[in-house]
Amino acid sequence: MSWLLIDNSNTRTKFALGSAEHLLTWRGVLATRDLSSDTLKQLLEGVSFKAVVIGSVVPAKAVILQEFFQDQVPVHFLDFNSPIGMGIDYPEPSQIGADRLANAAGVLSRHGVPAIIIDFGTAVTFDVISSAPAYCGGVIAPGLGAMSDYLARKTALLPKIELEEPPSAIGKSTIHAMLVGAVIGYRGLVKEILLQLGKELDGSPQIIATGGDAALIAQGVPEIHAVDPDITLDGLRQVAARVFGM
Repeated sequence: MSWLLIDNSNTRTKFALGSAEHLLTWRGVLATRDLSSDTLKQLLEGVSFKAVVIGSVVPAKAVILQEFFQDQVPVHFLDFNSPIGMGIDYPEPSQIGADRLANAAGVLSRHGVPAIIIDFGTAVTFDVISSAPAYCGGVIAPGLGAMSDYLARKTALLPKIELEEPPSAIGKSTIHAMLVGAVIGYRGLVKEILLQLGKELDGSPQIIATGGDAALIAQGVPEIHAVDPDITLDGLRQVAARVFGM
């Protein structure tokens, strides 16, 4: 039995197939702005699955996904009521994003707890998992791309930049200087947040990075133990196994 797993985030929507044991090789991706019944039909032509688990943080696109699949196969939308394999120690669990719950489900078996998952997307989120295990909360900050794009939109002379490792900490051009501020400055943000979280979390947490900018930022943050691009999708897979059976 295979399930279709959908991580519907603000910028990209990622698709994978999973079984009870692991993620399968087939993958797909759509720009979230382009997600429609037509693009879904084209992407999934010839792909076979028995049920769908969706983690969505884009309500308008969640409606499209629901309408597309509801007459085909069973569909489960991940939320705080879903079986993520741990408790939730959070005052308003309905406010926790589906992507953050999927990350929590994924980290438990892939890396262990306690843990902090840093998801570098449109926003960067830090999700804290206690040794109980329980989802405890975390941090939300502007994503690296959002911060760098803001300068290009709001200033007359600063260009839009492609993010990459700066050659040195002293900028020798406008773009070089912007890269230092974006990449090295962002690493400082990550390190300080991790420092403060560590003061409030018992034990030595596994610190796992995922998302589009994870590999770039993790190069200069030794506190990060691993970069795991599949943690969100694998969390959805584990929820699928609990909802639809092994």
